Amino acid sequence: MSTTEIIEGALRLPEDDRATLVAELLESLPAVLSDVDDGSLEARRRLRELKEDPSVGRSWDEIKSELGR
Repeated sequence: MSTTEIIEGALRLPEDDRATLVAELLESLPAVLSDVDDGSLEARRRLRELKEDPSVGRSWDEIKSELGR
């Protein structure tokens, strides 16, 4: 399977699944920026929290609604 096919398939996933996929992919890469500077510690904490209890997550539509968009 080519990278293009993988990307096309990923783009067909529901929004929440795409967010999970991107988080997992980013987690698999080496850190480039300092944890102190780029917020990656907080992102990792939130990902762990979401994995432990998926009910704490919110959809993009919920977030946009809260922002009044």
